[in-house]
Amino acid sequence: MTEVEWWEYEGTAEFAAAVAGDLQFVIESALDARGAAVIALAGGTTPAPIYAKLAAAKLDWKKVTIVPTDERIVPLGDKLSNVTMIGKTFIPKGARVMPIVPQATADHKAAGRSADALMQDLHWPLDLCLLGMGEDGHTASIFPGPDYDEALSGPRERRALGVMPDPLPPEAPVARVSLSRQGIVTAKVLTIAITGAAKRKVLEEAIAQGESSRYPIGRVLAEVELPVDIHWAP
Repeated sequence: MTEVEWWEYEGTAEFAAAVAGDLQFVIESALDARGAAVIALAGGTTPAPIYAKLAAAKLDWKKVTIVPTDERIVPLGDKLSNVTMIGKTFIPKGARVMPIVPQATADHKAAGRSADALMQDLHWPLDLCLLGMGEDGHTASIFPGPDYDEALSGPRERRALGVMPDPLPPEAPVARVSLSRQGIVTAKVLTIAITGAAKRKVLEEAIAQGESSRYPIGRVLAEVELPVDIHWAP
């Protein structure tokens, strides 16, 4: 069973500061070890205050490369673009924020192959992967649909792929590019940050179900080899 440690906070301010502190420590450790860090950060609204706190850290940001854990296949600058949101916070600090979908395309498979090729040029495994989770149990952009099995069980060397959720999420009804399960679980540090009682209930159930979970995050975390820190606030 997946080894997890829950960290609970009374409010979102304490939550954001604590998670940012943990991420800072991981980045500092990578910089000390080899003079560079490669990290994957989740999109969405939950991590925004975390990133604001993290960006204030006195790090050598020019040696930090950031990729999104997943990206909607939309033009750069679009309100749905995860890398645009991340970039607004960290590019001014000097970090290298790498778009994995440089242009919108109707072919999500081709977008996935392009993103995987970009990932292949990065130092691997990731020093850190920060995941979020939707109330439906998806993480990154690993959703049920025609690409679900490939995202979970594709070739070990594949780091990213194109994903067409089925059904499309109403808040962002577009195809995606996502880190694969293998790209996620091989990270040196794997952290999850979520808020709300509903998400906690889903995540606890998903972890308990393991490989047979009906939730994508349960399948992603099943039998993961490294301990996972889960940060939660109401």
